[in-house]
Amino acid sequence: MPGALSWLDDLTITRKGDGPPLLLLHGGSGPLDGMPFWSDLTRDFDVIAPTHPGFAATPSPYDCDTVDDLAYLYLDMMDRLDLQDVVLMGFSIGGWIAAEIAVKSTARLSRMILVDAVGIKVGDRETRDIADVFIHSPAVLAEKLYHDPSKAPDLSAMSQEEQRKAAYNQQSLALYGWEPYLHNPKLKGRLHRVDIPTLLIWGASDGIVTPAYGAAYCDFIPGARMVVIDEAGHAPQFEQPEKFVDQVCGFARES
Repeated sequence: MPGALSWLDDLTITRKGDGPPLLLLHGGSGPLDGMPFWSDLTRDFDVIAPTHPGFAATPSPYDCDTVDDLAYLYLDMMDRLDLQDVVLMGFSIGGWIAAEIAVKSTARLSRMILVDAVGIKVGDRETRDIADVFIHSPAVLAEKLYHDPSKAPDLSAMSQEEQRKAAYNQQSLALYGWEPYLHNPKLKGRLHRVDIPTLLIWGASDGIVTPAYGAAYCDFIPGARMVVIDEAGHAPQFEQPEKFVDQVCGFARES
């Protein structure tokens, strides 16, 4: 069978926990199930975390090569799993995927959380809104990604298998987000279609997409609000896991 439904058979999904379903869409660094915040979320949610095809050396169908493809893939996945009242949360490029899902259909969604998301163009054509993650040295990239660059992973300390997966992550990020660079020129004009409560969580020190970018993103989504976490960069879930989980759980419990 052609199309996204056939891709589901090769999709790697990690699922754990009890509670309302939380669909977690990872960012460019790959799956998040080893991070400290993961176990905290599984105490409150049924966490469903697919690995985007190609990331972490997972199978990558030849005809799944855009964020739009991934959005339809996860819409089909929710249908197949018959998920209802899903809290949709995406990190970085995963936030872009989440936004693309929400402008297509919120029928199975209850809320959306975008964490340091990319996906839109907020400045003019001469202004770089999103830092180029492919051109910088590891040291410079760490400065942009982290409030405390010493928390960046040490590539030299990785096992050969971890390095292989990291290489696939970079390759897959380029596949889905190279041109136009990490955004869809039309998404900004579609965000008015989002009709579920939406929270944007941002690291105050994010040097990839700044809090000003996040505030602009927030303004395009009806009724959305934004919280900024201090002493955190592009991955507040990593640098400030307790504050991050508190924001997620508090938002999910709101009536």
